[in-house]
Amino acid sequence: MSVFASIVIINKYIKSSVEHRIITVDEAASIDADCILVLGAGVWDGGRPSHMLEDRLLQGIELYKRGASDRLLMSGDHGRKEYDEVNVMKKFAIERGIPSQHIFMDHAGFSTYESIYRARDIFLANKIIIVTQKYHLYRALYTAEKLGLDAYGVASDPRQYIGQEIRELRELLARVKDFFYVIIKPEPTFLGETIPVSGNGDLTND
Repeated sequence: MSVFASIVIINKYIKSSVEHRIITVDEAASIDADCILVLGAGVWDGGRPSHMLEDRLLQGIELYKRGASDRLLMSGDHGRKEYDEVNVMKKFAIERGIPSQHIFMDHAGFSTYESIYRARDIFLANKIIIVTQKYHLYRALYTAEKLGLDAYGVASDPRQYIGQEIRELRELLARVKDFFYVIIKPEPTFLGETIPVSGNGDLTND
């Protein structure tokens, strides 16, 4: 079997195996999840979320306000002092009426795989709703399923994004990578003490 054929088969398998886990906001409102996991994306100068991240945040906030969960877990890259996705995410949600103590930050969500692994092992979440764009949601849900989580996904795609064609191509390879990651199950870059998502999100503040 050629490399190209393998990539196609793995991608089709991942998408078909989790399609039923992608739900609407109305359906999610009755889930009563441990948390709504909002996956990070780029932030712009001045502490503004990129369009993709803004749309994920707005969708996560709507789910919170609809009662899907009373906890938001903002997972993203804060590996360098000068680059900080998660504080931008938390600030955005607070400005829209979400209590600070209900918002957790995962400062070491350096990848989709690590975000979900840490949601399980650090934040002790089991039943989660993942929010990201639909092209990314398949991989996130597949990873969550293989890591033993009861996961649903709500897509955040209210507009077209510049460079989306390139992202879609990269995602083909990213799905293959995580297909093997969930078999090998390497530990994330950082683990540490648990911070149950049922508690106070301000424990994750800088």
